[in-house]
Amino acid sequence: MKVAFKQVDVFTSSAFNGNPLAVIMDAQGLSDSQLAAIARWTNLSETTFVLPPQHREADYRVRIFTVEGELPFAGHPTLGTAHALLEAGWPVRTPGEIVQECGVGNVTVKIDDAGLAFAAPAATLMPWQDARMSNALNSNAFDLTQSPTVVDMGIRWLLIPMVSAEAVLALQPDVSELQRLIQHAGVSGIMPFGRLPADEPEQYEVRGLLVENGSLTEDPVTGSANACLARYFAAAGQTIPYRVRQGTALQRAGRVSVTFAGETIWIGGTTVTVIDGTITL
Repeated sequence: MKVAFKQVDVFTSSAFNGNPLAVIMDAQGLSDSQLAAIARWTNLSETTFVLPPQHREADYRVRIFTVEGELPFAGHPTLGTAHALLEAGWPVRTPGEIVQECGVGNVTVKIDDAGLAFAAPAATLMPWQDARMSNALNSNAFDLTQSPTVVDMGIRWLLIPMVSAEAVLALQPDVSELQRLIQHAGVSGIMPFGRLPADEPEQYEVRGLLVENGSLTEDPVTGSANACLARYFAAAGQTIPYRVRQGTALQRAGRVSVTFAGETIWIGGTTVTVIDGTITL
């Protein structure tokens, strides 16, 4: 059995500079164990599986798997899957948008000349102070005018404000302490963020830090964490559009754009297709 398959690079305008995603274009008839096995085999941070929608307003349904299990929502898989389907000529119900059904409900993806942008899901925010942060990040360069915060959007991130982009890039986390912090906060990962100099085209430098199988892992570009950061800024009354740089420490060129439209926050970027073919099941 052969199924259409794409591997795309998300939040970048040039291949090999963003966050890769595998997309299985038709997962009908596959068991949960098959989905998990395929995700382990691709060995990417996420693999998505496209299914017919169950909700009448959705254009498609997606299941999102890591090598360890299923996620209700994730950002770069949302944009990457929408890109793959639109490129393949997937029909949409409403011109200018495609609606994804996933574990957190329906997520609208806006289509325009600048690329794709998903509407950030609702989130809950909880200010978080923990003495472990200094040891975990090997730094005291925290921006004390802002509060570290756990943001829950189906996937949970601890956002830590730093005094500058330079301080973000200088971080050399202690893996065991970082794992303790992640476990204590009950989050998937840590996102430190800091301001870039005013003459840069982007406004913030961010990093997505995780611990997997006892080792430090850094996400090249993280849609969900950037959506959490946008919700964090909106809660503080900061609703000026901005751009984010991520992946610098990994020699990637991830770029995320954030715009605010009333209660809706759009997390946008471009995606390029790297592999377009079939997978044998």
